[in-house]
Amino acid sequence: MTEKPTFGNWKDVDVDGHVCEVFEPQKRNEHGYVGIYLHGVHLGKLFHSPAFVESLEEVGLPVVAPVTERSWWTDRICPEFDAERTSQQYLLDSVLPFIEREFAAKAPKVALFGTSMGGQGSLRFAYKFPDLFPIVAAVSPAIDYQNRMRDDDEDNLWQMYDSTEQARQDTATLHIHPLNWPRNQFFCCCPEDTSWWESSDRLRMKLASLGVPHTCDLETKGGGHGYNYYSLMAPKIVQFLWESLEKERRRVA
Repeated sequence: MTEKPTFGNWKDVDVDGHVCEVFEPQKRNEHGYVGIYLHGVHLGKLFHSPAFVESLEEVGLPVVAPVTERSWWTDRICPEFDAERTSQQYLLDSVLPFIEREFAAKAPKVALFGTSMGGQGSLRFAYKFPDLFPIVAAVSPAIDYQNRMRDDDEDNLWQMYDSTEQARQDTATLHIHPLNWPRNQFFCCCPEDTSWWESSDRLRMKLASLGVPHTCDLETKGGGHGYNYYSLMAPKIVQFLWESLEKERRRVA
């Protein structure tokens, strides 16, 4: 199998016993902004997407991308990631302090984004901890992941949940607080994505019914679920992150 080309300046950093892939742009933005990228269930790498890397280079946004295997970014133990810490604990207790040490950045200078499994993880974190993650963007978020359990009784989600209903109760949509939400949120999903578009549409309807400000794109077609669509949306995602970071800076100035 031919190895995919790597784009941009990336390095692996050990953060409390787990790998974080760190992107360093040629020239960092002057305001100290940093992005956190959460990967999908297939552990796809952002450095394989020239569209994402070019967009990040354009605004000078460094990115820290923790690798947590198929953890679904939950607050439940995923044995293939860590037998003692959840991916939520790792992000909050290890990755955020690493970013503060290495980049002197914390909320609201940190923007969170992800694809697929990482897209729903990004939304989940922002809904649970809106003060820590006031800026969030999700591409093809795999929100209703309990459906994987219905389709496959050997899916690793069964190692984290006792039932599909228990998993459903832990999905991002059910973590929305009607009075406390991330000030800047964007999500998108390709209408040809037969697995995940419906759950994004349900999220849109719930946010609208609660009067929660948000932006979404559920109309742009890009071939369904995968990096072709992710890369198509990359400029829009990075533009949203940048504009939101600037909005937050002006807000606290």
